Amino acid sequence: MTKPISGVRAYARRAWTPAAVAGLAGLALAPQAHAEDAPHEVAGVQVEGHLAAEPVSPKFTADLLDTPRSVTVIPQLVIDQTAATSLQDILRTSPGITFGAGEGGQPLADRPFIRGQASGNNVFVDGVRDSGGQVRDIFNLEQVEVVKGPDSAYNGRGSGGGSINLTSKQPKLVEESSASLRVGTDSYVRAAVDANYVLGETSAVRVNLMGAQGDTPQRNAVDFDTWGAAVAAAMGLGTDSRLTLSYQHLTRNDMPDYGVPLSRKLPGVTPTETGILDVPRDAFYGLTARDFQETTADIATLVGEHDINAAMTFRGVFRYAKTVNDYVVTNPGDGGSAQFVDGQWWMKRGLKSRWNPATTVAAVADVYGRFTTGAIEHSYDIGLELSREKNENASYTVTTTAGSACPTGFTGAGAGDCTLVYAPNPSDPWVGTIVRGPVSSTVSKTAAVYVFDTLSFGDRWKLNLGLRHDEYSVSGRNVSATAVTASDGDWSFTNYQAGLVYKPSPNGSLYVSYGTASTPPTISGGDQNTSAGVGSGNLANKILDPEETTSTEIGVKWAFFGERLSTSAALFQVNRQNAQILVDVGVYAQAGETEVRGLELAVTGQVTPAWSVFGGYTYMESELVRGAYNNVNVGDPLANTPEHSFSLFSTYQLTPALSLGGGAYYVSDSFGGNQNGAGGGANGVYAPEYWRFDAFASYRINERLNLQLNIQNLTDEDYIARTNGVHHADYGPARQAMLTLNAKF
Repeated sequence: MTKPISGVRAYARRAWTPAAVAGLAGLALAPQAHAEDAPHEVAGVQVEGHLAAEPVSPKFTADLLDTPRSVTVIPQLVIDQTAATSLQDILRTSPGITFGAGEGGQPLADRPFIRGQASGNNVFVDGVRDSGGQVRDIFNLEQVEVVKGPDSAYNGRGSGGGSINLTSKQPKLVEESSASLRVGTDSYVRAAVDANYVLGETSAVRVNLMGAQGDTPQRNAVDFDTWGAAVAAAMGLGTDSRLTLSYQHLTRNDMPDYGVPLSRKLPGVTPTETGILDVPRDAFYGLTARDFQETTADIATLVGEHDINAAMTFRGVFRYAKTVNDYVVTNPGDGGSAQFVDGQWWMKRGLKSRWNPATTVAAVADVYGRFTTGAIEHSYDIGLELSREKNENASYTVTTTAGSACPTGFTGAGAGDCTLVYAPNPSDPWVGTIVRGPVSSTVSKTAAVYVFDTLSFGDRWKLNLGLRHDEYSVSGRNVSATAVTASDGDWSFTNYQAGLVYKPSPNGSLYVSYGTASTPPTISGGDQNTSAGVGSGNLANKILDPEETTSTEIGVKWAFFGERLSTSAALFQVNRQNAQILVDVGVYAQAGETEVRGLELAVTGQVTPAWSVFGGYTYMESELVRGAYNNVNVGDPLANTPEHSFSLFSTYQLTPALSLGGGAYYVSDSFGGNQNGAGGGANGVYAPEYWRFDAFASYRINERLNLQLNIQNLTDEDYIARTNGVHHADYGPARQAMLTLNAKF
């Protein structure tokens, strides 16, 4: 492969040696911490109730118990005990969230679906939108907050399904440090350091380091290596004026995995009921000599807070962030029809590629607090958001000069392009060049104002209100090999939410709420802003209006056992309208519509001081209400929207030293199909239902050390984790055992 110079790109694997990763963990030995000053907690031993977490954003003007919508907060304790390392790992614990597979305009990156809507563009870090397709690591997270249902009043433009906020670890006035070293099957090793240094009466610095590498269980040749570092310095802690400066870096190298092809993409091959090719779990169609994925992320944040008086606090956030998603990946379902030659099925490898830097500059200002007017108490937040996001996008031209040739008799044979359908070899030889093509770019700008208020009418009634107005614009420069075109568009939209809460007792609430969301056409892909969002056919010269999503929710929240255990139940209906569809021959209109109705149950906390639980159940009845006039999929379930999903992670402390537990996860059939849910589709392809079980054990050696054992996919369930319904499907990882040594200093 040629060396990359001025757009020419080559790839070389990098790996962490076990000694290097172990050395990273050893850095935690340096701080001379005072353990007696820190709250004592090791995995499996809870001295403090860390399951009862609250969102940190001032936009939440009431406690979760009195917030009239479904919000899940996944605390650090659950992150640690489940041995989660990725966004997909941790969101498994929140039912009703699935992940879609990358393809074409969709990136090979985190693509969560919430309540039937693609939400990859609705991921935030500390309340600021985290743009660009990425594969995220959670080494620097305190907790994960998931808002379900349309929430444009909170966050502006969005998919309508909900949003995910990642809350970073912050400095604190407690001198403590910790380290962990995890080893496991499939060459897995991960080391992490979390050290907090108190520099004075009001200042502190927190440092987090992480390094890891491993293979994906039972996915032939699929491996990864990653490292991350984060530092945050704060001054004025515990005073009226506080300032925090933080920086986080992540580098991740993966052998990208596009799973296995769909049988319908390979005419002549025996079709299957699911539409997914019937091959072993370890069948990998990529080329280790060619394929790569590199993800980098750099996030710098400055946060200032000042308590103006007892009723008012100012908070300002400035963020600069840059991410790069860079890959060449074999798409096994995109190379054309399979061919039967000399008694064996052969196929050409398809190819997808992307070079996608995303740069965000954002400023957010809030004024929040409490005051009373007569008999009404107000908890309020008034805010302003300004942001500029630049997305660059290019693909690679991949030229094969030598490699594994197709067999004689294969139509359209090309060196290095062929592999056996039922016995692919990722070690096939390949020599060639990878050259980046022309770079297109898009700049989007947002200016928004918002206000939230929770009005309390005595002890029984609360009215929760939220309103946001956005001025959103996109200007694009699309570059091809033959032409450069410019396009732009702008939108104004206002969204709101309203919820009424009745409290029959201090530890319970009944509520009804309504909310809206707006999805400009430039973000329907879920990963980045694209061009101006013009329509097709008769709408080719018209800027499309945003898609509109509305949600009605009725629910109950109740805390038991001295508010040690929180529970909730909600009925919801989400309607999405205004998607572009074909309403007649050659005639387009914004008339597409989808609907999702459902029930969500959730439980968080401790049933007894020794028994903790976290999880829930979601039922979703989804439907493509109106698609293209000749669309046979009208009435079908939406893509990546299983009817039933269940998760429960639970631990029990048998003795002061020993805790046992595990997780149970169920997902019913999940169909593929058109990702915007309004027209087109391939619901003949689906990921079959599955159960997955995980095991957990923790043993406290002494006050500073404990051992933790996790076995993921305990029964070695062979399951499909996701499919895009068009080209390929992705297997979930096989069984993997991991042993972690946790230390506090």
